[in-house]
Amino acid sequence: MDHGFDIEEIRSIAHRCGVDDPDNLPFLLRPDTEARGSIVLVHGLTATPWEMRLLAERLVAEGFCCYGLLLPGHGTTADDLARRDLAEWRDAVAAGVQGLRAEFSQVFGIGMSTGGLLLLDSLSRQNLAGLVLLSPFLRLRHRLAPLTGLLRHLIRFQERTLSDEAARHYYRHRPLHAVHQLNRLCQSLTSRLGQVTTPVLALRSKDDPTVSSESGLELFERLGSPDKELHTYDLHNIHVLSTEENPCLEDTLQRIVHFLLRLTDRQPDA
Repeated sequence: MDHGFDIEEIRSIAHRCGVDDPDNLPFLLRPDTEARGSIVLVHGLTATPWEMRLLAERLVAEGFCCYGLLLPGHGTTADDLARRDLAEWRDAVAAGVQGLRAEFSQVFGIGMSTGGLLLLDSLSRQNLAGLVLLSPFLRLRHRLAPLTGLLRHLIRFQERTLSDEAARHYYRHRPLHAVHQLNRLCQSLTSRLGQVTTPVLALRSKDDPTVSSESGLELFERLGSPDKELHTYDLHNIHVLSTEENPCLEDTLQRIVHFLLRLTDRQPDA
């Protein structure tokens, strides 16, 4: 069967581009039986597909085919990311959706932070059957974030403290050029959110340390979708909701599963 794209070739290309850790490579997971639909999963800024792996494994057990894509400039070096732009990220998301659509009539999207914004952005060019936004936002929390268009010419990187384990999957140095690309994405999206009609589930932390929680609520309220749902966790200092960093991970997984099963007209077992 023609599966739309060759995941081994995609992984091989990523490896040749400098992705050394196998856990950070793109992945395609299939259920043992016929899939009820497909999902493209998009990680956040400076992260890798590893960030979406636990979620994908749970959704495969529910009968979905899951593709975790790698955004250009990620999983390699911060210097690599500092040379990338928004157009490359958009192209990667479009290719992922098109690859799944070659095989599946239903393609859903799940994005963590920046990944969710890129999926929202893609709706102006291609349809999705449903969309899950984890920690959505329109503004970063750092007070200097709006100035990165200028600051990137003076300061290349923002350094952050990460454990050695976390540094396997995230960059310790965040390129200000990449943050500027993210700001461009947010500005582009703001005026188009009312045109979104895709069903949306949005999950966020009450006190997100990375992005403005208030702007996440603003994004949700601007969405034109008649079928949209928001849940806010009473969490502090938690941004990534798709890994074990999230103490409410099981609840997050259950909400996503129920949302997707509802959209496929198949309810979970009692």
